[in-house]
Amino acid sequence: MQNELNSTDQYDDEIDLRELFSVLWDGKKLIVGITAVFALVAVFYALSIPNQYRATALVSPAEGSGGGLSGALGQLGGLASLAGVSIGGGESSEAQVAQEIMRSRGFIEEFISENNIDVEVFAAQGWDRGSNQLDIDSDLYDAGSSQWVRDAPAGKTVEPTGWELYKGFSEMFSVSEDKKTGMISISVEYFSPEIAKQWVDQLIIGINQHMQSRKLDKVNINIQYLEAQIQKTSIAEMREVFYTIIEEQIKSKMLAEASPEYAFVTVSPAMVPEEKSQPKRALICILGTLLGGMLAVLLVLVRHYAFNGNDSK
Repeated sequence: MQNELNSTDQYDDEIDLRELFSVLWDGKKLIVGITAVFALVAVFYALSIPNQYRATALVSPAEGSGGGLSGALGQLGGLASLAGVSIGGGESSEAQVAQEIMRSRGFIEEFISENNIDVEVFAAQGWDRGSNQLDIDSDLYDAGSSQWVRDAPAGKTVEPTGWELYKGFSEMFSVSEDKKTGMISISVEYFSPEIAKQWVDQLIIGINQHMQSRKLDKVNINIQYLEAQIQKTSIAEMREVFYTIIEEQIKSKMLAEASPEYAFVTVSPAMVPEEKSQPKRALICILGTLLGGMLAVLLVLVRHYAFNGNDSK
């Protein structure tokens, strides 16, 4: 009895598969038609997307970054702490701080403002290789009058806000660290390969200057504090300690001022990319065709079984 039931189930499964293939074969024209339409749409869409190019520089944390005198000043660390002065952290922590600063809204907005690239960041929509000119969206920016002309969203101005510029640039810019080697990759992906390379160079210069200025400000505050403490104390030993720490702070200041690559040293500079990084047109066409084929098969099956179900009732 059990064997008969098993054979009946197998026979039903075979019938169902035959019916399924029969339904798909009958609807082959519809399947091919829908798939072809999706394939054509995918091709046109892929061709409409402008090319983008990725420029990447490889940098390493500078050996003297972040108060790299910490090793030489180890013997003064306890005394400096008692005096309320920090004489610098480790290299790795300073490099991590620099990476987070590069990703921060404040640094990116300042970078855009200093280099006057708000139009390139917000209004560019492509690049003409022949003329080596950016294609600027005329609905956002009038290049002739050098004025923003967009229809401002509610609560925003005609000119893009700092938040909009930050979001736009963040989509183009990336910084990542290789945990094994400690090397850091700084990349910009943009319509123009030359501008992408230029921005990477400017970012490295900008973060080095920012971290250098940050260190100098810190050292100057420490020196001012120590000088004030010297005026307050009459203990000769403490005054000697303060003078020693001031001397080391001045050395640290001199090293910072003499180090243009204060935070990051360029290991492999950015090059003008010759091949696009986006879009993956072949992948877009394949995925679009597969999506059309799956939807077409689903439509044929749903139409068949829905009509059959209504007829049986």
